[in-house]
Amino acid sequence: MDCTFLTTEELASRIKYYARTIRQQLKDSVLIEGTHYIRPFGRRKILYIWEAIQEEMLRETPRQQQVVIPMANGGICHG
Repeated sequence: MDCTFLTTEELASRIKYYARTIRQQLKDSVLIEGTHYIRPFGRRKILYIWEAIQEEMLRETPRQQQVVIPMANGGICHG
C-alpha cells in the first residue's frame, strides 16, 4: 500500500483551501477518519491520505443528487 500522508497545511496548499476550513468544515463531514485521514499511534496529530482525498474530489456527483431549485415557469435553478 503506497500512500502519501499530508499534514493539514500541506493538504490546504494542494487543494487551495484554508487549513482552518479543512479542520472546521471538512473534517468529519466530508473527510472521514480511517478513510481520508488517520491519527497515527492514537495521538492528536492528523495525517491526511492524499490518494483517498483525490479520489473523493474527482468522483462525479450523480445528476439526481445535485441540488436543484424548482422555478415557477417549470425550469430548475442549479443551486
